[in-house]
Amino acid sequence: LSNNEVQAMITALGTGFGGEGGENGELSAADFNLSKLRYHKIIIMTDADVDGSHIRTLLLTFFFRRMPEIIYNGHLYMAMPPLYKIQQGKKISYAYDDNEKEMVVGRMEKDNKSQKINIQRYKGLGEMNPDQLWDTTMDPEKRTLQKVTVEDAAKAQETFQDLMGHDVESRRSFIEKNAKFVVNLDV
Repeated sequence: LSNNEVQAMITALGTGFGGEGGENGELSAADFNLSKLRYHKIIIMTDADVDGSHIRTLLLTFFFRRMPEIIYNGHLYMAMPPLYKIQQGKKISYAYDDNEKEMVVGRMEKDNKSQKINIQRYKGLGEMNPDQLWDTTMDPEKRTLQKVTVEDAAKAQETFQDLMGHDVESRRSFIEKNAKFVVNLDV
């Protein structure tokens, strides 16, 4: 909570924040007041890659631990920026994961085999032109938002605890269970 960005976020939201209570981790809402929330929708917008996923997990864990009422009352959302821009001639499509990229490329190849397909992988939101960022992630008419549920936040908290907590056995178990799913490792 001593992080400048987290302090700025708490100030901007206007609610204050709750603390972690007793030994079971129950929340104390002593300093949190939902009626002072300045925004109806709080949107977490991070990169679509592994680094963005890590930051999203940290933010979800923060909201789950310190401001759960924001989640319970349906105010927290995640923006879904694309991971790929796929272009064939003047036709542009965006894909949000590797499976969707393969489907889009397959459809384009089927529709027009002779024209080259260009694929751009975004490493971050900063690589997009302002108009691309608006069209894909910020425009209320076109963007995709995912409402955060208590289950989403609880899963983020569990993942954060497994990976960053003091229990080495949980971390080892998580890595052993999930290592087979790693396609791209960004170390």
